[in-house]
Amino acid sequence: MSAPLASKVTTNSAIKSATVYAILICISSVHLMNDMMQSVVSALFPVLEQSLGLSLAQIGWIAFTLNMTSSVMQPVVGLISDKRPAPWMLPVGMLASMAGMIGLAFAPNFYLVLLAVVFVGLGSAVFHPEGSRVVHLAAGSRRAFSQSIYQVGGNFGQMLGPLMTMLIFLPFGQKGAIWGTLLAATAIIILMKVVPWYKKQLAVHDGKMQQRKAAGNVKPALAPKVVAYALAILFAIVFARSWYAAAIGNFYQFYVVETYGLTIKQAQIPLFLFLAAGVAGTFLGGILADRIGRKKMMLISILGAAPFALLLPHLPLAWVYPLIVVLGFILQSGFSVSVVYAQELMPSKVGTASGLITGLAFGMGGLGAVVLGYLADARSLSFVMIACSVLPLMGLLALLLPKDKKEA
Repeated sequence: MSAPLASKVTTNSAIKSATVYAILICISSVHLMNDMMQSVVSALFPVLEQSLGLSLAQIGWIAFTLNMTSSVMQPVVGLISDKRPAPWMLPVGMLASMAGMIGLAFAPNFYLVLLAVVFVGLGSAVFHPEGSRVVHLAAGSRRAFSQSIYQVGGNFGQMLGPLMTMLIFLPFGQKGAIWGTLLAATAIIILMKVVPWYKKQLAVHDGKMQQRKAAGNVKPALAPKVVAYALAILFAIVFARSWYAAAIGNFYQFYVVETYGLTIKQAQIPLFLFLAAGVAGTFLGGILADRIGRKKMMLISILGAAPFALLLPHLPLAWVYPLIVVLGFILQSGFSVSVVYAQELMPSKVGTASGLITGLAFGMGGLGAVVLGYLADARSLSFVMIACSVLPLMGLLALLLPKDKKEA
């Protein structure tokens, strides 16, 4: 091999393995704003319960509508964009979420709230698969770490939900949701930097051929039956995590009010601690997964959270705060890793894999919110929390997953 050719190969290899942190930070920031707009919905629950006289079952239906809209559409968007990546879909998704924020601020009844939530869900469904593809392109050799940066943005946005309840919606009511339009506008401005870079990456190596590479179009390392088996196990793990997260995210604030006599404002503190710890857990989980492997990190995550989940409903209030921090940290440390594991199972369908996992998480969380809401109305919130505390034990299924690239 001649010196110039060898130099060119070395340069291309270095570019391929380099991590583009500026783009990762931009897309993570947009993910933060996208998930903050989704958090507006759950942050409004205590306000809507009082102002519109909603039952816990209706609260569950709102969460279900948000999560199912985004979950059903995410794999569809991912499948389409795997065949034809579309950078313009990123700002379009933000425009849909902006319309949802306006609707939430002024919806006078339960059904118009649901309609507004559909737009927020559609915006999220469009954003997530394309956002994950941008991360895949910018990750270089640090896929789990890069995915964790991306997910940290989303988790941080979710974490701000309880603060929004305390500082915005309890004082200003439902109309406070209009400030969410500023989030959408800011996200669109940031995407003006991401979209041109994304287009350039898709066009680097001879047009359509590079688009196939950007979608990860390489031959799977595992047989189709093994991939299907692994995805089924992964879905079960995501189901367990999502239903448990739905119990904490949607109903734990009502549980601590009922059980410990806290005010709605005070009840946001343990929820905030759970979500804040999840941000740190997501970041550390990505770093560790690149070192010890995806499978091990997922096992540590959900199964490691099991004893703390089992203890939580039986603790005095003083012990709730430190335990819920540990619980949130461990539980969320494996979510971004599960996305990367799915992408590596389906290397030719990066958008579809991302849409399936993140969409399934939203969908299962939404279904869980409805079921748990009806259970809470029919039985009690204590029954729901105790019943859900066993869900992380399903993390044992991670032992059955095929070895990932790190283990192999």
